[in-house]
Amino acid sequence: MGALKKPVHTYAAYLEVERKSDVRHEFIDGDILAMSGGTPRHALLIANVTGVARSALRGPCRAYSSDLRVRVPETARATYADVTVVCGPIETHPEDPDAVTNPSVLVEVLSPTTERDDRGEKFAQYRKLPSLRDYVLVAQEHRRVEHFRRAEGGAWTLVERGPGERVELSIGASLDVDEIYRDVDVEGDG
Repeated sequence: MGALKKPVHTYAAYLEVERKSDVRHEFIDGDILAMSGGTPRHALLIANVTGVARSALRGPCRAYSSDLRVRVPETARATYADVTVVCGPIETHPEDPDAVTNPSVLVEVLSPTTERDDRGEKFAQYRKLPSLRDYVLVAQEHRRVEHFRRAEGGAWTLVERGPGERVELSIGASLDVDEIYRDVDVEGDG
């Protein structure tokens, strides 16, 4: 039987690094990982999704930029989703008052360096958040949005949307795919 990997850093050490750094970091299994910058297309897609979400939301739900840290208390993972929607009062962790623990919707714009994690381990960890209802992946290379929605009983369903369609979120808002890709050059565009 192999030895268990011990965390390299504590969460407190991670928070100290975050406070002193101009670069954002993720905290994954005791590792502190610097996040790389994105491309102009990636940045525009994030801005578009944030704007579309803010326009679509009513009532107690609010859209936040990629500067909001999300913490998964069950696994201690801390990361920055591209767009986070929280419905109702923000809940934080006692160790980290700047990280939300109750997102309703998380959106990630896929990139070659993050797609595998966004679809795999990161999504597995996000699913441990009881408040999470919708997980949305936005492609960069073509106009496609993948919408994972938590059904009653906890199962996740996937619906893909493209040009001329809308992503119907469980929180009563919808995202227009054409508006998400507004002014974004992707494959097949003239």
